[in-house]
Amino acid sequence: MSDAPEADGNDVPLLRLADGLPDVIDTEKALAAYCDRIADGRGPVAIDAERASGYRYSNRAYLIQIKRSGAGIGLIDPTPFESLAPLQEAIGDEEWILHAATQDLPCLHEVGLHPSSLFDTELAGRLLHYPRVGLATLVETLLGVHLLKEHSAVDWSTRPLPEPWLEYAALDVEVLVELRDLLSEQLADSHKADWAGQEFEHLRGFEPAHRVDAWRRTSGLHKVRGRRSLAAVKALWETRDRIARERDVTPGRLIPDSALVAAAIAMPTNRGALMGTDGFHGRGASRHAKDWLAAIREAAELPEDDLPARGNRTDGPPPPRAWADRDPVAARRLEIARASVSEIAEDKDLPVENLLTPDHLRRAMWTPPSTREPVALLEGLIDQLTALGSRGWQVGLTGPALARAVLEAEDAGSGSSGGTDSGD
Repeated sequence: MSDAPEADGNDVPLLRLADGLPDVIDTEKALAAYCDRIADGRGPVAIDAERASGYRYSNRAYLIQIKRSGAGIGLIDPTPFESLAPLQEAIGDEEWILHAATQDLPCLHEVGLHPSSLFDTELAGRLLHYPRVGLATLVETLLGVHLLKEHSAVDWSTRPLPEPWLEYAALDVEVLVELRDLLSEQLADSHKADWAGQEFEHLRGFEPAHRVDAWRRTSGLHKVRGRRSLAAVKALWETRDRIARERDVTPGRLIPDSALVAAAIAMPTNRGALMGTDGFHGRGASRHAKDWLAAIREAAELPEDDLPARGNRTDGPPPPRAWADRDPVAARRLEIARASVSEIAEDKDLPVENLLTPDHLRRAMWTPPSTREPVALLEGLIDQLTALGSRGWQVGLTGPALARAVLEAEDAGSGSSGGTDSGD
């Protein structure tokens, strides 16, 4: 139990562990005993994981918290185990309860844990249009207790883990089942339970997006002029990423993005000049100075034809600000469709981005089906949105509005001479 005060400044009671802090499970024997308790427990299973974001390169879990009625809380250190298959078997087909499932599912998959069904309390909060859906906020709003979050950014790869950190982690699953039940009731009362069910099922197949040309996300890249300097940023970024992966540290702990940009602009050719460049200080900069210089030299010697393009090539539509010049009819489609989707979202009391993924909306309006026969157009848009990953409830609510946007945009521009419909 925490020695913290009973309430914060707002006199909201502080959440405490009902059964005290359990020992960390880090042996096969202890894991087997807890798995037996999980198998004999009742109802859904609350699950959370702690990673060492900001400290480690990998996204692995360094602590997994579990709670099930009748089993109590388990704090599992996954690092000593090759797999947590016994835990997967003990949970079986029971529903998982997570908060912000996309954050934890990848690292849970790495240790052999895969949900048969799940309930995401954060996503439920979004569908119910709560203005803030962080776990602490929802717990305080719906359960009337205050959840401290002072250890959210600590290095969870630390061993042994301090007791205050463990208590913080355990509290994340302490009331997750109760929170799930309240949100489930509200979803049913607002006639959104089916929508939520489709969203939760979709989440089960979640995989992190693979970023093409991830080096282009370097902060401050807009300051770089010329393709040769871009090549230097790319070479330095890839070198830093390789070293960070080998050492399992966050890339920014070696040298910051600002250092990559400064070196790409200055193009230093020796250690002295490199270490005098903004951002090149500390052990990460000096220890790997030869690597940084080699990356810059590689970029300096790269043939002109191999230099990276200034713009980022994508398979999607151009930025919306460019639509009016490139395709005025498509720009009108997007304007009409956005307004319609916003009206539907307001009517259904949903965030616009949860009603329809903005990227799906843009893609459908940039290259809609070629037919303008209303029924065939709607069917084509339904197929298009479904192929992009939109769920059935989203397509059902927005498909007709998008079809009307396509037809109205062409009617509005039928007497003008500007632009050619990209869908034809």
